[in-house]
Amino acid sequence: MRQRSVILFLLAFFALSSLVFAAEDSHQGTHEHVNLGEILSLYSTIPFIGILLSIALLPLFTPEFWHHHFGKVSAFWATAIAIPLIVAHKGVALHSFLDILIADYIPFIILLWGLFTISGGILLRGSLRGTPIVNTIMIIIGTILASWMGTTGAAMLLIRPFLRANSYRKNRAFMVVFFIFLVANIGGALTPVGDPPLFLGFLHGVPFFWTFHILPHMLVAALILLAIYFVVDTYYYRREVHSNEMDEGDKKPLSLVGGYNFIFLAGVIGSVIWSGLVNWGEVNTFGVVRSIQEWARDGFIILMGILSLVFTASQIREDNEFTWFPIKEVAYLFAGIFITMTPCLLLLLAGSKGALGFIIGTVKEPFHYFWVTGVLSSFLDNAPTYLTFFTSALGNFYPSTPEPIAVSRLISENPTYLMAVSAGAVFFGANTYIGNAPNFMVRSIAEEAGTPMPSFFGYMLKYSIVFLVPVFIIVTIIFF
Repeated sequence: MRQRSVILFLLAFFALSSLVFAAEDSHQGTHEHVNLGEILSLYSTIPFIGILLSIALLPLFTPEFWHHHFGKVSAFWATAIAIPLIVAHKGVALHSFLDILIADYIPFIILLWGLFTISGGILLRGSLRGTPIVNTIMIIIGTILASWMGTTGAAMLLIRPFLRANSYRKNRAFMVVFFIFLVANIGGALTPVGDPPLFLGFLHGVPFFWTFHILPHMLVAALILLAIYFVVDTYYYRREVHSNEMDEGDKKPLSLVGGYNFIFLAGVIGSVIWSGLVNWGEVNTFGVVRSIQEWARDGFIILMGILSLVFTASQIREDNEFTWFPIKEVAYLFAGIFITMTPCLLLLLAGSKGALGFIIGTVKEPFHYFWVTGVLSSFLDNAPTYLTFFTSALGNFYPSTPEPIAVSRLISENPTYLMAVSAGAVFFGANTYIGNAPNFMVRSIAEEAGTPMPSFFGYMLKYSIVFLVPVFIIVTIIFF
């Protein structure tokens, strides 16, 4: 009965949203060259809000329905926005959806699949015990690695050993949350390899090692969070020892199995760097223009994943408790998120001419750039959010100046603004499960391994608002 009520509610909401879009767009006309971001209203964000609420609430109120039908829910919300806009604006709307799927979603899920597959073939055997000191060291290592192999790569490499080391602990959810804070987000702030928005800045002329200017910001945030984590972990560890809740089990020596997968992992990371350094021209795919080297990179990542599957014994993956469900869940849900997010990004990219212009027009000071870029990056794709405010800063300071010259002058004359945009896009991704690519994946792997994770809103209310927001305020006071 409850499942039927949920389905009826979703159908009713779909009908309502379709009518709203149809009524709205009938007044706009259907011009092939119209800029959707300039004419869409805030109503177009309803399906995006809907899929976020579905992710947040349905697992709480209808867990069985959600577990079996999350893909259908994702498809429903994607359809709720795609069909009305395509009917109203035909080719220009279709192109917008194809653009985000081909240029953003496909490389996103290919990279995630490759790292997930390869890291699943690396197994750390033995009795690594998750004490507060050991856990803190593992998170520090992951935080350092994140800038050099990407937040996704570092998170996928270390999350299973981290979970296995703490499998004997009773309170584990907070450990995974701080892992997400540091390894899956903040640790990726130092190089363009660390996080997609920084790589986008690199493609637009920001020098590769310039992002090391964010090192002080990252150290302040990371050290505070590590100190908090160590205190909290020590508290729970001592309480578990005192109450005899821990089962140490048999101790076995540590050994690494499947280490040759690091070769495939290096291949993935190298292909990402390489794709930003060469120019092989462009190719048109269903009206979406992408560079040939980007397609080559995606194909190479798939090849690395296949080679990992071929050369890694199935027993290693079984011992690693590897299944395809986490990547399946992420693929289905993020397909819906990317599609429903399209109007939000169009509104954002329209700048002062769009319905979100009232936000963009108020961004003047460095702390404005830090917080507005950050808050939007908590829920939207942080790469286009970074690009929007990066471009806004260039336009505010150097209007009508060629981009290479404007970027060079911004770095030399007003670097604080670029630091604010860069740090905001990277740091704030930790605020929600969807703020950065590996967050949801880490949560899914943790839950599959038996660690009960907080809900979407529980994560924000119990952890990110309590721990991250005060840290970001401190970063603002010190640097912006």
